[in-house]
Parts: sequence; C-alpha cells; structure tokens
Amino acid sequence: MEGRLRAGTVLSSDSGARYTVKKYCAAGAQGEVYQVETGGKIYALKWYYPDGATAQQKKCLKDLIARGNPDKAFLWPLDMLYLEGSSLFGYAMEFRPDHYTSIIHLMKRKADPTFYVLCKAAYKTTMAFKKLHDEGYSYRDISFGNLFFDPETGDVLICDNDNVIYNGADYVPVYGTQRFMAPEIVTGKAAPSRHTDQWSLAVLLFYMFMLNHPLDGKREADIRCLDVPAMNMLYGTDPIFIFDPDNAANRPKRGYQDNALIYWDLYPQDLRDLFTQTFTVGIRQPNMRVTENQWLGVLSNMMSCIYACPKCGAEIFYDPAKTARKEPHSCWNCRTKSAPPVLMKIGKNRLLLTPGRKLYSHHVYSDYDMETAIGEVVQNPRDRRILGVRNDDKVNWTYLRQDGSQTAIAAGRSGAVAEGASIDFGTVKGEFC
Repeated sequence: MEGRLRAGTVLSSDSGARYTVKKYCAAGAQGEVYQVETGGKIYALKWYYPDGATAQQKKCLKDLIARGNPDKAFLWPLDMLYLEGSSLFGYAMEFRPDHYTSIIHLMKRKADPTFYVLCKAAYKTTMAFKKLHDEGYSYRDISFGNLFFDPETGDVLICDNDNVIYNGADYVPVYGTQRFMAPEIVTGKAAPSRHTDQWSLAVLLFYMFMLNHPLDGKREADIRCLDVPAMNMLYGTDPIFIFDPDNAANRPKRGYQDNALIYWDLYPQDLRDLFTQTFTVGIRQPNMRVTENQWLGVLSNMMSCIYACPKCGAEIFYDPAKTARKEPHSCWNCRTKSAPPVLMKIGKNRLLLTPGRKLYSHHVYSDYDMETAIGEVVQNPRDRRILGVRNDDKVNWTYLRQDGSQTAIAAGRSGAVAEGASIDFGTVKGEFC
C-alpha cells in the first residue's frame, strides 16, 4: 500500500531542517505514518489527512513542541513539517525501535515478559502519565493501542501524543477509545480530564496484569450482540466491577473469562485493593480514583518483592497481607509453600533481600526513582549464605544492632542482614524482619 507522500519527497519544517520521506509505514484514523530522514537520522512522521489538518490541530502541535516532552517514554512531537504548495502538515517524532512490541501482543500471548518486567512496564507507564498530568495535561486516549514496551527490559514508549491537551481546554480532538473511556464520558456527562485519564490508566493496568477488562464478566459474556446500547450499559450507565466485593452479579465466567480468574489471586492484596477502589467507589466518584502516586507506591513494592520458588523457580509476589494473617506463601506454578526471604521495611517501601537485588533511590528517599541504585544486596565472600546491604550512596549509613550498638557504613561497605537489626539511612530507617 502507498501513502499520499512519495519516497524522496522533501518537506520543510519550523526548525529549518529539511526532511526526506524514506518510506510509508502505516495508516491510522487521523493520518499516515512515514519514515523520514534529516541530518543522517531517522524519524517518524505523522502526516494528517485533509479533515484532520485543521488550524486548531496545528496550534495544539506547536504548543506541545514549545513546551517539550514531559518524559522520555512519550514519542513527543518534535518539529512541524510541511509540503510546498499544500495546506497539509504533519509532525516529526522519534522513531520507535523494532524491538518494542504492542501491549496488544501481551493480550494475545505473543509477548511473554517476566512478572518483574511486567511490573516495570506498568511502573514506567504510570510514571510517564504522572509527569504528563503534573504538567497540566490530560492524554485523553489512554489504551493499549497507544502503548509499546520492550519485553526484555520493561521500557515503554507511548505514541499518538498529538491529542494531548491542557486540562480545561475547549478543544477536544478525541474523547477516548471504547472500553477505556470513563463512565462519565460514555454517558456524555463530562469531558476528558486527569480524572478520566486515571480511569483509563486503571483499565490499561488491569488489562496488563489480568488480561481481561475490569467490567467484562458474566453480563458481557451473556450478551449475544455487543451493540451500542449494550456497550453504553456495560461501560457507562451501569458498570459493575467483576470482583466487586459487595456485588457478585458480574463475576468472570469460567471457560470464557478465565484469565481474570487465574491472575486475580496471584497478585498481592495491595494491588487488588487499588483496582477495587477505582472500579467500585471510583465509578461514581472520579475524585476517589487511584492516583498515579498510589499506583507507583504499590508497583515499586511489587518490583522489589518478587522471589523465586525454591522448587521450580517461578516468580512469587511477596504479599504483606498474607504475612499479617500468618498465611504461608504458595507457588502459583507448583503449589510449593515457602517462606519469603528476609524483608527490609523502609517506611512504606519494602525490599526482599536476595543476592544482587538493588536498593534504589525511591526505597530510601521516596522520590519514585527506581533507576538510580544506591545499594545492593551482596553475599559474604567467606560464607555466601550470609547477606549484607552494600552502601553505594554518597552518604554514610549507620548500622544499628539489636543490642543497641552501632557502626558507620561508609560508601563501598556493607551492613549484615540480621533479623532485629536495622540501617539508619539518615532520613529513614530500614528494618530487617
């Protein structure tokens, strides 16, 4: 298939650079995507159809380019491109590498990341939208069609950012994607906002972890024709969460919606509680939906508290709710019961102490930085069964023994992991338990 622009066509730009069209890539609802080159570097170009190349769209793009990218996860508009003699236009953005795959492939089991990578992708996705919202924007069309991830690392890239608009703006280019729109948008009672984005983000995260829509249970399974009235009822006028603790009318149907039944109990109670909050009270009260910070807190703990089953090696999530109930952890794969490794509690943050595990800035400083390592769990060279936490930070720590004695832990030194002991990081203590 060929697009409107021929290979070799030269486009001008607001920056003064000249872009050469290399090849046609794909077509979407608003325009076509091409590979273009300037200065020896390849970019992606979104070229609008005539009905989308409006003055308002051009103004929005120029505003986005001027304000700049809120997070590296966004394939943000970088430059406006034009064709001489035409009123049409487009914009250049970074080109998505081939090893990134659509979240849709996760739904279809064409991508099979580890649980750690899945949590990391969810964390990075949430962080990106937090930064976008902190800038005063709403994305307005969060769905798995706009999200790509690296199945090996959990890095994410978010496309279609040309529809991002300031909260409260009169111009609304899109209202969202079916099944992802908040109930108040489906019913026409509200315009897109940060609160509706929070609903869509929760739906996206539920899809990522449960491979099922949070409102698709028995009622959806029993509908023979999923027409507009049915869609409006399920996702707008009368939505019911499939795991609503007070309403069992829409539980997943066994044999049809098995993914939700399989995965729901596999994850920690903290995650399930956030989903329950958004999809019960958050249905009618948008200001009660889970915030990005709440998701990040739980997701960071999930990333930090995965351990391997001692029998089969499967990834197991540590669940503090089970520990509080004195309930053993069981492997989802082989059903072997096991005791989790020693835990370090640092305020609201948690870290299971297994060899090689990183202590990140967020664990100590609660800054949501899960990339900067300031420590690592290491093994004693004389006895590898003995673990310690090595200080890779720029400040000294203090090791506090159970008998009240203490020792400074300088950078490069380690404090032994011992139940009842703790590490004073200066602003907060990490307790071994």
